[in-house]
Amino acid sequence: MYILLFAIAAYLIGSVSFGIITSKLFGLGDPRTYGSNNPGATNVLRSGNKTAAALTLIGDGFKGWLAVWLTQRYGPQFGLGDGAVALVAVAVFLGHLWPVFFRFAGGKGVATLFGILIGISLWLGLATIATWLIVAYAFRYSSLAALVASVFAPFFYALMEGPDMILLAIVVMSALLIYRHAKNIGNLLAGKESRIGAKKKGGKAA
Repeated sequence: MYILLFAIAAYLIGSVSFGIITSKLFGLGDPRTYGSNNPGATNVLRSGNKTAAALTLIGDGFKGWLAVWLTQRYGPQFGLGDGAVALVAVAVFLGHLWPVFFRFAGGKGVATLFGILIGISLWLGLATIATWLIVAYAFRYSSLAALVASVFAPFFYALMEGPDMILLAIVVMSALLIYRHAKNIGNLLAGKESRIGAKKKGGKAA
C-alpha cells in the first residue's frame, strides 16, 4: 500500500511541467506549439528567453531529484527500500512524459532523468551530465547528447553498484527517453535536426 502511495505521489510530482508553466509566466508561446513541440528546456530556449529555459531545466531536474529524495528519506519508515526508489523513479519520469495535468502531453525526460540520477547517486548524475555536456559541446545537438547520455547511464550505475532493481529502472527510463526521441533520431539521420541555440521560426536568436 505505501509503495503505491509513494508511486502515485511521484507521478503527480512528475506531472508538473515547468516548461509550460514558466512559458505562461513569461508570456511566451506554449512550447508544445513550436520547435520540437516539446515542453523542455532546449525547446523553451528557442523562444529566445534564456531565463525561462534555465528555470525549466532547474524545475524539471528538481522534481526528479525530489521524488527520489523523499522516498530515500521517508520510505524506510514504511519498510520501503531500493525497490520503492526504483518504482518512484520510473513513476516521476512517467509523470513528466505523460503529465495528467497537461492532457498527457509532456516532455522527453532529459532534465528529469538527470535529477533522478543525482537523487540516486551524485556521482552517477554527474557522470551522465558530463557525458551530455561533452557530446553537446562536440556536436551541438541536444538530442544526440541526450541519447548518448541515456545509453551510458545504466553502464555507469552498473559499474558503481552492480545489478539491482534501480539498474532495471534506469534501463527502463533510458529506453523510454530513446523512444520519446524517435522523431529526433529521424531528423538526425536526415540531417534536419536543430542545433543548440537555433531559434524558433519567427523568434529571436537563442
